[in-house]
Amino acid sequence: MHVHVPNGVCSKQIQFDVRDGLLRDVRFAGGCPGNLEALGRLLDGMPVQDAIDKLVGITCGNKPTSCPDQLAKALSDLREGRPLAAPAHAVGFGLKPLNPFG
Repeated sequence: MHVHVPNGVCSKQIQFDVRDGLLRDVRFAGGCPGNLEALGRLLDGMPVQDAIDKLVGITCGNKPTSCPDQLAKALSDLREGRPLAAPAHAVGFGLKPLNPFG
């Protein structure tokens, strides 16, 4: 599981996995819960490059970026071997701290 801290958006953390070049288990902590849950479901099983192509450049309101754009940036960084912005601590849905020990 990869974890990324987005910049300039309402969500506080993006978690996702990549298996065999396909995007899996995309979850956002914070942000617009219904829209972001739907986005995660729609992206599940999509080739990473297709997801990047569809999401890059999307803006939210007057912000120059969006949660989907931040996911595209994280996926691009991962593909290019750049480190993801790591969180200080894991958060869960509703921004409750996750228990890292199970």
